[in-house]
Amino acid sequence: MNAPSSPQVAVIVDPFSSGAQYAPRFAEFGIPSVAVSSLPEVPAAYADSWDATRYRQLLAFDGDLERLVAQLRPLSPRCVLAGAESGVELTDRLTERLLPEQANTPQLSAARRDKGAMAQALRAAGVPTIRQICTDDPAAVRAWIDREGLAGRDLVVKPPKSGSTDGVTRVPAGADWRVPFDAQLGRVNQWHNLNDRMMVQEYARGTEFVVDTFSHRGRHTVADICRYSKIDNGEQMAVYDSLTWVSPDDPAVPALTRYAEAVLDAVGLRHGAAHIEIMLTDEGPRLIEINSRPHGGGHPAFNLTATGDSQVHRAVRWFAREESAPKGYRLLRHMTVVFLIARRSGTVSNTAVLDGITELASYHHSAVRLRDGDRLEVTRDLLGTLTLGFAVLAHPDPAQVERDVAAVRAMEAALVVTPDSAGSPGSSGSGGSAPVAAAPGHAAR
Repeated sequence: MNAPSSPQVAVIVDPFSSGAQYAPRFAEFGIPSVAVSSLPEVPAAYADSWDATRYRQLLAFDGDLERLVAQLRPLSPRCVLAGAESGVELTDRLTERLLPEQANTPQLSAARRDKGAMAQALRAAGVPTIRQICTDDPAAVRAWIDREGLAGRDLVVKPPKSGSTDGVTRVPAGADWRVPFDAQLGRVNQWHNLNDRMMVQEYARGTEFVVDTFSHRGRHTVADICRYSKIDNGEQMAVYDSLTWVSPDDPAVPALTRYAEAVLDAVGLRHGAAHIEIMLTDEGPRLIEINSRPHGGGHPAFNLTATGDSQVHRAVRWFAREESAPKGYRLLRHMTVVFLIARRSGTVSNTAVLDGITELASYHHSAVRLRDGDRLEVTRDLLGTLTLGFAVLAHPDPAQVERDVAAVRAMEAALVVTPDSAGSPGSSGSGGSAPVAAAPGHAAR
């Protein structure tokens, strides 16, 4: 971009989690940032990422779009970017009004946030999808299950506007899908969205990947591809176990890249970052969901170490000086994120064993939050995982990373959780002490 004749700002909507990394990067180019909040308060899980001092101005959306546009227009925004999932819809609306040349396809806005509309957009574009239905009508679900031949098969029930695996439930073959369906329908979730409908899907089996992208003027680029390991933790599915960066030479990368680009086109995402979760099944790639914002949990900063670049850095370079991003990525260091998991509820002790994480040969970063005497709940979703903590391991030798992953799991297994009382929910039922997590097995999602 040419040097502006008047001060310009980067507008970040809900700059939480990885979205908090935008402002410091824009500051490196002399561009101040303005924070816009779509929520009444910063979610507790993201409080550590919120720093008001990074922003020239703080604005809150109170439901009056025209008022917010009037506040932002005199600041001459260079861009409006979603920092977290909660800010995706407001980002679309503001961009359409303030910077229409940067707007993603307006008529597909719902498909970039609502999983039901997302699936419809893919079907309309001829992109293969997981079989699914989104409705508030149990009778429609029952008819769909019969029509698709899914009776007696594993299913997944989840809200169409959830996040961080909140409310995602696996229904084993023969179990009653109505239980989680009825429990979630009508509930206001942790992102302040009413679950006015529910998604019911076939349970897809395969290997799950995430493709992180940055797009400008409809040109899609891949900043990284990672492989997820998720496990079933009791009745909870999709509990994060680990995340491993995939070499660009991996044979799965071309198919994942082509499919991700087709998904981006189908939902009309032409500008900005996206986090695309894909299951690679025997029939080919199938979308789990696309999130029109950066990969959360601080991922872009870790990706900078692994690849030398990130979605956030690509976005800032583009909006600061129209520097086009490379189509792909390179892998400089092998990297895995290991997520701690609680298998039962109770009071934890022996947490000093986790101090050994920082002594591992591949240690890069950790955020371990456990202290002796803390009360644990069974890990049910990503936010529960982040409450316990995680370790980031990086090394030129992938075998060293694998050895250190095993070492972290051994430390985790040495933690002791004392149930509140014998037979209490989530306890081992013995009334004694037990490890916080057994060596986790892997389950397809």
